[in-house]
Amino acid sequence: MRHLAAAELLLLVRNRMAMFNAFLLPLLVIGLLAGGGDTGDPDATARLVTGLLGFVLLGVLYYTLVSTYVARREDLVLKRLRVGVLTDPEILIGTAGPATAVALGQMTLFVAAGATFAGLPVPANAAVLLVGVLGGAAVFVLLAAASAAFTRTVELAQITTLPVLLVSFAGADFALPADALPPAVAQTLRLLPLGPTLELVRLGWLGSPGQDALGVLGEAAPAGLLVAWTVLGWLAVRRWFRWEPRR
Repeated sequence: MRHLAAAELLLLVRNRMAMFNAFLLPLLVIGLLAGGGDTGDPDATARLVTGLLGFVLLGVLYYTLVSTYVARREDLVLKRLRVGVLTDPEILIGTAGPATAVALGQMTLFVAAGATFAGLPVPANAAVLLVGVLGGAAVFVLLAAASAAFTRTVELAQITTLPVLLVSFAGADFALPADALPPAVAQTLRLLPLGPTLELVRLGWLGSPGQDALGVLGEAAPAGLLVAWTVLGWLAVRRWFRWEPRR
C-alpha cells in the first residue's frame, strides 16, 4: 500500500493542474480569508469556512478520485494489481492515499485560517470536528469508487460526477441557505453525505466546550447518518465497482 500510494503521489506531482489545486488554490483562499473573512457573525463565518471544507471533499477528493479510479481501470493498472499480494480494499485505499492526504491537509489549513483570520473561536470539541472530517473523507472515497463504476472514460467524469456535486452543495446549507428552500426539500437534502459531515464540523467547532465528545456523537443524528452512508458506500463498491475496462 505504501509503494502504491508513493506511485500515485508521483503521478499527482507530475500533474500541473492537480498541483495548482493542491497547493496554490488553498493559499489564495487563505489570502481571501485574511483579507475579509471576518463577517462579525460567527454562524455565518462558520458556514463560510465549513463550506470550504465541503468544497475540498467534493472537488479535491471526490472528483479527483473518480478520475483516478477510471484512469487506472482503463489502463489495466487495477487488473494487474489484483494478481499481486494486495487485497481489493488495500488497492482502493492505496490509490486514494495521496488525494486523501492533500484533502485533509487543505482542510487543516482552512480550519487554522478560520480560527486565525476569520474571527472563529478555537474548536470547542476538536474530537467531534475530527470525526466529521475523517468520516466525510471516508464516505466520499467510497462514493468516488462507486461513481467510477458508472464512468466509462476520464473525460466523462465531468458529467457523471455532476449530480453528486450539485445536489451535495445544495444540501450543505452553503451555496443555498436551508431557509430559502421548502422545509421538506431542505430536510431531505440534509440527509445527503455532505450535510451530516458539515453539521458535525460545525458542532465540533461551535459546540459547548464542556460537552464530552462521545456524548455529543451519541446524541448527534449526523454521526449516525455518516455511519449509514459509509455502510451504503462500501456495499455499493462491492456490488458495482469494476476492475477491468468497460466494453
